[in-house]
Amino acid sequence: MQRIAILGLTLALTAVAAVASARADDFPSRPLRLIIGFPPGSAADITARLVGDSMSQTLGQQVVVESRPGAGSSLAAESVVRAPADGYTLYIGTSSNLTNAAISSTLRFDFAKDFAPIAPLTGLPLILAVHPSLGVSSLEELIALAKSKPGELTYASVGLGTVPHLSTELISVRTDVKLVHVPYQGSPPAVTDLLAGRVSIMFGVASTIMPHVEAGRIKALASGSAKRPHIAPNLPTMAEAGLPDFEASVWFGLVAPAGTPRAVIDKLAAAANKALKSDDVVAKLRAQGFEPLGGSPEEFTQLIARDSVKWANAAKAAGLQK
Repeated sequence: MQRIAILGLTLALTAVAAVASARADDFPSRPLRLIIGFPPGSAADITARLVGDSMSQTLGQQVVVESRPGAGSSLAAESVVRAPADGYTLYIGTSSNLTNAAISSTLRFDFAKDFAPIAPLTGLPLILAVHPSLGVSSLEELIALAKSKPGELTYASVGLGTVPHLSTELISVRTDVKLVHVPYQGSPPAVTDLLAGRVSIMFGVASTIMPHVEAGRIKALASGSAKRPHIAPNLPTMAEAGLPDFEASVWFGLVAPAGTPRAVIDKLAAAANKALKSDDVVAKLRAQGFEPLGGSPEEFTQLIARDSVKWANAAKAAGLQK
C-alpha cells in the first residue's frame, strides 16, 4: 500500500510539473500588464515603455503599461502582490521600494519575499554636487571642510527617506561628518536652492545635475554609480574619489509575484535582457540619462539583498527607522 501511495504521489507531481511546463511553453498567450507606481512621464514610466515595447516584439504579445501612483509606489506594489503568480501581471520595482521599507514598518508587503526578481532594467546615476561658493573641488576636500565645520554644511534632498537622502547619510556614516539635511518636495525646488547657494551640497540624478555642471553653475565631485556613467565619463566614482565600495544609484527592475513559475521568469528575463542589448533601446535610454543594466534573476536578487541592508543601515544612522 505504501508503495502504491508513493507511486501515486509521484505520478501526481509529474502531472503537475507537465502542466506547468506546458503553460510555460505557451506563455504568453495574452497581453501582459506592467504596473508602475509613478505617474506617466516619470523615470519608471520611461523605463517601462521603452523596455516593454521591445519585450512585446520578442514575446509576441503586447505589454500594457499601467500607472498607479501613490504612497511612494507602495500602492502599485500591493496590487501586484495580490495578482495571480502566472507572469501576466508584472511590476517595475525600484530602489524606492527598499528605502520605503527601511523607514517604515507599516508596509503590507515584503519586497524581497513577495516578489520574484526577473531582471534589473535601468539605473539613474546620482551625482554629488556642491555650490561653487563652498570652495572645494574634490570629495576629499569636501570631507575635510565638513570635519572642520561640524553641523554647519547643509545638503538638499528630494525628500525624506529617498535614495538621494540616504545616500548622503551614507557619506556621513562612512566619513564621520555631521551634515544638516534640508528636505524638499521633489527635485526642482532642491536644485533651485542649490543653484542659489541656499544649500551647499546635493546628491542628485545625473540628468538633472549635469546640465548645471556643464554650465558652470555648480560643481560635480563624484558619481555614486559603480562605474562612471555614460552621461559623465570624466567624473570619478565615489570609490575612485576616496570611498571604497561606495555605491548609490536609483534603479528600476522587473519583478513578478512570488511563486511565478521559473520557466516563465526565465522567458521574461530573456526578453528584458534582449531589449537592453538593443541599440535603439540603449540609445533612447541614454539620451534621457539612464544607464541600461540587465542581468539574471539571481543577480537581481543579490542587488536587492545588498541594497536592503545598505538602506536599512543608512536609515538607522539617520534616525529614520520606525
